[in-house]
Amino acid sequence: MHARSTLIAIALLAAGASAQANDLLDQLKERAGAAASSQGGNSSSSGLGNLGFKMPAIGSSTIGSAAGVLQYCVKNNYLGGDAASVKDKLLAKITGQKQQEKNFESGAKGLLKGGDGQTLNMKILSSKVKEKACDYVLKNATSLI
Repeated sequence: MHARSTLIAIALLAAGASAQANDLLDQLKERAGAAASSQGGNSSSSGLGNLGFKMPAIGSSTIGSAAGVLQYCVKNNYLGGDAASVKDKLLAKITGQKQQEKNFESGAKGLLKGGDGQTLNMKILSSKVKEKACDYVLKNATSLI
């Protein structure tokens, strides 16, 4: 039921129904926090805090995807500053690696593939969530340089 509720919340965010989505996400956060507390875990590890879902893990196997998503984020004005520089440094690391270059192409279209098997389609998220997701990718991608 939790996964279904998360998908509904994401769909509401994508449709612009932010009030309903925020209410549902708050409820999901409370449930996830309670479950994590009872299990001794952290409900927002690798996540976006109160957004109610876990972000894909970014690591050395996902450099191409992270670089592509950074390009997507810069192109769509969700990130500025040194994000383009970070993307260029990551691209320099993957040049000639076919799978990483393929992952870059997918990332540039807004599809973040994580090393943990998680995938996030940035296109279906609201602008606010995209900004947070882009910040997450930038923060984690910077550590890969």
